Amino acid sequence: MTKTYSVVKLPFFERYLSLWVIFCIIAGIIIGKIFPAGVSFLSRLEVSQVNIPVAILIWLMIYPMMVQIDFSSIVRAGKKPKGLAVTLAVNWLIKPFTMAIFAALFLKYVFAAFISPVLAKEYVAGAILLGAAPCTAMVFVWSYLAKGDPAYTLVQVAINDLVILVAFVPIVKFLLGVNQIIVPYGTLIYSTIFFVVIPLTAGYISRVYLLKLKGAEWFENVFLKMLKPVTIIGLLLTLIILFAFQGNIILGNPLHILLIAVPLIIQTYFIFFISYLWSRKWRLVHSIAAPAGMIGASNFFELSVAVAISLFGLKSGAALATVVGVLTEVPIMLSLVYFSNKTRHWFGP
Repeated sequence: MTKTYSVVKLPFFERYLSLWVIFCIIAGIIIGKIFPAGVSFLSRLEVSQVNIPVAILIWLMIYPMMVQIDFSSIVRAGKKPKGLAVTLAVNWLIKPFTMAIFAALFLKYVFAAFISPVLAKEYVAGAILLGAAPCTAMVFVWSYLAKGDPAYTLVQVAINDLVILVAFVPIVKFLLGVNQIIVPYGTLIYSTIFFVVIPLTAGYISRVYLLKLKGAEWFENVFLKMLKPVTIIGLLLTLIILFAFQGNIILGNPLHILLIAVPLIIQTYFIFFISYLWSRKWRLVHSIAAPAGMIGASNFFELSVAVAISLFGLKSGAALATVVGVLTEVPIMLSLVYFSNKTRHWFGP
């Protein structure tokens, strides 16, 4: 008997995320041109080289994700170790390094006639930040659409979040150094504490407190639903500010958006198929294989944008590269969800 699956649609905001990003690019550029004094004022609101308005918006992006993570689920990790092994190996031993290779190959060499060496370095830095941060939030959507096992996806994401705490800084530092991009180690650690450790801790504490105070039903059906649009709104407002500063670069180099997208797109499909085919080789069930591929293919772009701004500044090519990652994410991941559902039979009944 053949199973049938109902068609599932993304929520409204997520479904048109790439379109909203394009609108924000246009809006940001227009605002930068019409209100240069206001944009300049916002740029000066800094503490220790961290722009305060952007920091607030980034926290609005990251906290709603962190509060969803149930770290008690980690105790279930040992029950199906192969799926977890695929996720960890691909995300931390393969993905950051192939991203750096693809980005350097295309942005420094293949497209050398179109991108100056200085900008190419910054674009590569942004790509490295994307590659070193596997997805923690949107993967729940992709897993759901691909009929993934929600409990196991939760385990994979929770453990990835813990690995980010210890692996993100040394991997980024190493890959930036290989590409001759010097970043103080302390700045990287500070960025990770500010944009991962603190919101992760805040999410964990508030989750435990609210579950005890209000119960699981209220937490899931009221609180999390209330937070759902906050991440997207924070992201879109951040993009408007970014492009208000990036306007002159974009208008002067509109081709660069497309050029940056090339290695990012190649990397996304490459990583997905490594995870997906590895899972098939190990005879994992589809409900574990699909999310394993999705986690590696997609990125924690909120963290990447935050760290790029912190390390290189709002006007940097690195920040622009991370935003291009946001722009390409949804259509690519939807194509992978479609492919995954079409190839479900590869994994048996």
